[in-house]
Order: sequence, then structure tokens, then C-alpha cells
Amino acid sequence: MLMHKDKATLLVVDIQEKLIPAIAGAQNLIARARWLIAAAHDCALPVVFSEQYPQGLGHTLPELLAAAPAAQVVEKLHFSCVSAGCLPRSLLEREQVIVCGMETHVCVLQTVLGLLQLGKQVFVVADVVGSRSDRDKELGLQRMQGAGAVLVSREMVLFEMLEKSGSEQFKAMSKKYLVGEQP
Repeated sequence: MLMHKDKATLLVVDIQEKLIPAIAGAQNLIARARWLIAAAHDCALPVVFSEQYPQGLGHTLPELLAAAPAAQVVEKLHFSCVSAGCLPRSLLEREQVIVCGMETHVCVLQTVLGLLQLGKQVFVVADVVGSRSDRDKELGLQRMQGAGAVLVSREMVLFEMLEKSGSEQFKAMSKKYLVGEQP
């Protein structure tokens, strides 16, 4: 199944100020997340950010919020966005949810499992998730895939949102996101 921008929302789970220093490969994760969020915004894909206990863990990184200034930010105490009941109606009304964020084996995993239980088509951006350990990240990805989530890359998201080459949008997006060094 393909991702479609008129059916999907990008959900960015808990990439927060006080948690990011503990994440393996944090700077690469931030760069890849900024790339994905900006590309989603430029493709008119709705974006939602979640924050786990922001009073203690801080807020979403400002550079990520700046990449999608119209995005909604929701707060939660449950690890799962679904269990927290914080997801906006606009996301829940769509068939597909594209998920990235941290930690892969905790909040991302529990959110993805909840979305699958709701009958959503869930795509996990494997190169834009992180955990404190690489082993936990890998186990989280394996468990989500085993439960029915589809693992994708940032470029898969971009190309499926664009659908075809030859357009002015494709040329602009290719120049901005595909030519040159990528994070």
C-alpha cells in the first residue's frame, strides 16, 4: 500500500529538549527529523507533534516546530498517544498515520500499536526514530513491523507524497531535499 498525502498525517512523537541528549545518534536524528518535517510541510501533509510530560521533559525542539509552523502540538502523560486521548480529530479522521520520533521502544511503539488497534494504516519512518540504545530501537522496529506497521524511509515518504516527476513541485522538492548532502 502507498502513502497518500490526502489520507495521511505525520505524527512526530516526543522529540523533546530534555530527552534528546540521552538518545543514541541524537544529532543525526534531529537533522533527519527536520528534513522529514520540512518536506512534509512543503508537500502540504498535515503534521502533529506530541509531547510527553513537557513540564519535566521540556518541549519539542524549536527547530522542528519551525519546520511546520502550523502544526498542532498535543501533550500527554500516557506513553501512547492513543491511550492519552490527545490526538486531534483531524488525524483520527484520516486512514493513514506516518510516525517518527522517540523513544522507538516506548512511546513510538505504544502509539503505533494503539493506532493499529484503531484500524489505521501505520507507516514508521525507520530512519527518523531513536532510543537510548540501538538494541531497543531495533527491537521496537521489529515489534511494530510484526504487529502490522510498515517500515519506510524519509525518501519513501517524500516520493509517495509527490507521486510523479516532471512537475514544478517535483523539481523544487528534488533540488531542496534530494540534491546534495543529506542528513
